Amino acid sequence: MGMVSNNILIELEQVSFAYAPLRPVLRDLDFILEKGEHVSLLGANGSGKTTLFHLIMGLLMHYSGSLRVFGEERRVRKDFDEVRRRIGLLFQDSDDQLFSPTVAEDIAFGPFNLGKSREDVLWIVKETLAVLGLEGFEDRVTYKLSGGEKRLVALGTVLAMRPEVLLLDEPVIGLDEEHRNRFVNILKESNLSYIIISHDHDFLEEVTNKRYLLGGGRLQGA
Repeated sequence: MGMVSNNILIELEQVSFAYAPLRPVLRDLDFILEKGEHVSLLGANGSGKTTLFHLIMGLLMHYSGSLRVFGEERRVRKDFDEVRRRIGLLFQDSDDQLFSPTVAEDIAFGPFNLGKSREDVLWIVKETLAVLGLEGFEDRVTYKLSGGEKRLVALGTVLAMRPEVLLLDEPVIGLDEEHRNRFVNILKESNLSYIIISHDHDFLEEVTNKRYLLGGGRLQGA
């Protein structure tokens, strides 16, 4: 039994959530993410996919059921400090993720917050940009980047935290083929567990091995 539970990274049991009383977005939802799984999350707009990510990260507080991440019950805000260090969330809109003047400062923000030394952070920034194929972008002004470049830098801010799990919300939306392929390769070469929300079925086919459909507040295998 111990071996099994060690492989469970995220576990939601009978989780319900509503933004407004009597209008639940999620109803008694059950979900498990195990180590090494690459999951795609499908569903209509407004079905609660992004809400589910925000609950896992503690950006929203679930009102009923059980939410365990890395084997620990997560109930109140401070329970999620560890979760945010170990899980990387890519927001649907890159502008929600990027708020520093330059690319290097954006990517450095997370590692600095984790208490890394200046030397370590400079190395992480350089290495992250190399992985993304954005060498030499350190001093570029973030808000002047193209949509695809912003998307990659947003992913860079997540990867720079060295997370164990990724939650990616529409990661390839608006990307041209070159940037999209780069994204695919980054995911394939990583040994991370991840959940991806996307309407791009070809992309999901390439990078995920398990599918769930969210509808009526619940998940089912797709």
